[in-house]
Amino acid sequence: MSQNQEIRPIFNKCLLHPRYWLTWFGIGILYFIVLLPYPIIFRIGKGLGLISMKIIGKRKETARQNLKLCFPEKTQQEHDKMLRENFISTGLAIFETGMAWFWSDKRLAKHVSIVGDFHIKKVQQSGQGVLLIGIHFLTLELGARILGMSHPGVGVYRPNDNPVMDYVQLKGRLKSNKYMLDRHNTKGMIRALKNGELLWYAPDHDYGPKNSVFAPLFSVEKAATTVGTRILVKLGQPAIIPFTPKREKNGHYTVYVNSALEGYPIDDDVLAATFMNKVIEQEILKAPEQYMWLHRRFKTRPKGEAPLYTDNIQSD
Repeated sequence: MSQNQEIRPIFNKCLLHPRYWLTWFGIGILYFIVLLPYPIIFRIGKGLGLISMKIIGKRKETARQNLKLCFPEKTQQEHDKMLRENFISTGLAIFETGMAWFWSDKRLAKHVSIVGDFHIKKVQQSGQGVLLIGIHFLTLELGARILGMSHPGVGVYRPNDNPVMDYVQLKGRLKSNKYMLDRHNTKGMIRALKNGELLWYAPDHDYGPKNSVFAPLFSVEKAATTVGTRILVKLGQPAIIPFTPKREKNGHYTVYVNSALEGYPIDDDVLAATFMNKVIEQEILKAPEQYMWLHRRFKTRPKGEAPLYTDNIQSD
């Protein structure tokens, strides 16, 4: 491992152990499906999403509860419509991940476009680092590949427990990244930003009570929000640029890049978290049905407050 603690895929014979054959088989199926024409991939993904909606009840109820908490003004019929569209997006996300990992740049270029990437170019020409805020859209893996074709950066990475999946995932992500850093490697992230790199960062999930504060998110007044964003901005001094990868109705994928944020409150954790959550809200509203609602975003509650979920899922 290098001085920067960069993570790179290393193949060794243990990955061929029989215990991983089923994983390799699944990856092979994914690879061959994404070789098919896109309309067929779309139909398979949509069907898988609708089937999964019927068989993963706990996640379905998590997503339904998130929609109710965030959009209490909507009717049950509207929630049900959003939930169905979200599960379709979830099924598609599996194959969009395969597209991100296995498609060539030439094939991908026929299906994608980027709007606003001049905002990134402008910052990088000045030598300043870019903290690229990429929230957890179901299209995020593909969006990162699309943007990485012209703006390769440094990925923040959570190692997969399955070493085969970890290897394949790393190889896929390095098609759009110069190198990867463990999500706990804060020093490496700060160093990359100081060196003028583009660093991918997703501050929108509930990462637990450690290093988090409570700030409003949609209609939830107290959402556990990481303080990591403020630390990176204060010490790395980057421009903060949000982006959203959106699946359009015609099967085209557009990455929308915003201008650099101004007025980020660098000296207060709660104000900084509140500011960033407002940004996250604006990005989600661009395509709410494509956001990862299956995650228990509000699982961490202030001491003494009742949980907002009734299921018994232990982890996300």
